[in-house]
Amino acid sequence: MSAVIGELKKYAHKIVDAGLVVGAGGNLSMRDGEYMYISPSGFDLKEIEDDQWVKVKIDTGEVFGDLKPSSELLMHLECFRRNPEINAVLHAHPSYSVGVSSAGKDIPMLFPDFPAMVKKVSYLDYIIPTTNLLAEAVGEVIHDSDVIVMRNHGVLTVGKTMKEAFFYMQLTEESAKVFTIASTVGTPRILTEQECEDLRNLSSEKYRASLLKKKS
Repeated sequence: MSAVIGELKKYAHKIVDAGLVVGAGGNLSMRDGEYMYISPSGFDLKEIEDDQWVKVKIDTGEVFGDLKPSSELLMHLECFRRNPEINAVLHAHPSYSVGVSSAGKDIPMLFPDFPAMVKKVSYLDYIIPTTNLLAEAVGEVIHDSDVIVMRNHGVLTVGKTMKEAFFYMQLTEESAKVFTIASTVGTPRILTEQECEDLRNLSSEKYRASLLKKKS
């Protein structure tokens, strides 16, 4: 089993166990030179065998093998094509993130980890999933975004490693959850831009962020 397949399999299980997807929802992929490997269409992520991850050539979109790649293939390809520093793409349907964004709200900075680790969050109004329109919209913002929240749909995160992309997904969902809880008991206090910038400049946070970019 290659290192890429091993990482995909590991985080496919983590995504399901963390409750970030339900059933056959969600998809993930990783770059492997001029190719990428992506989850097959219609599979529960925990049930994908090593030889069932679908190989795709990044520049042409040519698919190898008999299985169909995830229906969100175009979106993944756009990420890899637009930003050569991206090695991992994760798309899930985390409940609190979908709930907050579908209410027309952005997910605010309420606790240190989120602004310290996540560089930029972009928001897209609802676009029909699996379409060229969605892939193009993602491509337009992916060059400087760690997280893309798609209202009424889900969240896409990217990273130099799948560990980084997964952590961004966890942070986004936790932030949406905290915001939901805080909103039920009062008015949440959102961290100021200066407070967020101070957090990003902490040497301890820079060190933690660098660890996420290292291969497992």
